[in-house]
This record gives sequence, structure tokens and C-alpha cells, in this order.
Amino acid sequence: MKKFEHYCSNLNVLSRAGQEDLTNEFIIGGIIDKFHIQFELGWKVLKELLKYEGRQEGNTGSPREILKAAYSIYGFLDEEIWLSMLKSRNSMTNIYDGIEAQKLVHVILDSYIPEFIRLRDNLQKRYPSLVETL
Repeated sequence: MKKFEHYCSNLNVLSRAGQEDLTNEFIIGGIIDKFHIQFELGWKVLKELLKYEGRQEGNTGSPREILKAAYSIYGFLDEEIWLSMLKSRNSMTNIYDGIEAQKLVHVILDSYIPEFIRLRDNLQKRYPSLVETL
């Protein structure tokens, strides 16, 4: 399976998170874990596309640099949301409080999943045959 296919497959599961029992701590933990995977897949897809576009930033391993470069090419990305996702991803290991975990899940449902979907849809439009090879 290729990166973009993984991205879409994981997103299909994550996008159903709102239908789950959001009071169950195992469900909450699973949503947070799926978000982490989705974010990793997202910035790595962007990294491959930056390389394809001939951008030097595609050679770096830094998610922040990849995201910053991607904003300059892909106007459909919401910089504020992606930086918030990066911050959430980096602080996830420090979430021990159930209330904080529930807050993060609501942010994932309300902001992050729609942004992941926006990325998927726009990349499919911009690179109809290329995304299948990523």
C-alpha cells in the first residue's frame, strides 16, 4: 500500500469517530491514537509532494518545515489548524487527564478531521494520477 492510500484508509476509520461512545476511555484513546497516525501520514504525504514539486524542504525530516513549505504551495491548507495539530501531536504523551483527552477528541472531531478531509480532496483534484503512486 502506498502513503496516500494509507492516509485515505486511516482517514476513513478516523472520520467515523464521532459515531462512537465518546464517554468510553478506550474509544477516546483510540481516537487520539488514530489522530496521531493520521497526522504522521499527512505530513509525510506533503513531504513526498514537496519533493515531487522540486522543493528542497522535501528533503528535511522536520514536520514543521514540511508544513511551512506546504502552505506556500497549497493554499487550501489551514496553517493555524496544522500547527495546532503539530502541537497536539507533540503534547499527546503528556495527556494523563481524562478531561483533557476528551477536549482533544472534540478538537479532533471538530477541526482536525475536516482538515484531513480537505487535504485528501484537494490532493485528489490537483494530482489525480500522482497521489495513487505516493
